[in-house]
Amino acid sequence: MSMLKVIYWSGTGNTKTMAQAVVNGAKKAGAEVELVDVSSIDAAQALKVDALALGCPAMGAEVLEEDEMEPFVAALESAGLGGKKLGLFGSYDWGDGEWMREWKERMEKAGATLIGEGVMAHNAPDADSLSSCESLGVALAKKA
Repeated sequence: MSMLKVIYWSGTGNTKTMAQAVVNGAKKAGAEVELVDVSSIDAAQALKVDALALGCPAMGAEVLEEDEMEPFVAALESAGLGGKKLGLFGSYDWGDGEWMREWKERMEKAGATLIGEGVMAHNAPDADSLSSCESLGVALAKKA
């Protein structure tokens, strides 16, 4: 059985809702999965599992949340992801998804094997974005 961690930061609850949908999909596919707020984990702990899903909304000028998620992502980059299966998701209010494109590029440069294009929800996730999050969880479980 594959082991996944779904690690997220959420200010309004939108990204947490998406994270739970990723967890639901992974469980449906038979994975053992843990939902973790980014403040409760470090990069070394995160890298002990078969696959990761990371969730963070776009903040400010389309960047990751700067106090908790950005340092965590930077620590993953420093550690190197060495082919780790990884999915990304998050919500945004304005912009065109630049934060997601940049995040994907950073994770690929760090050695991650990205699953999908990253799931984005405009503000509160709707049924389509939640379904995409569940599909991401399924895909991560099957690829791990």
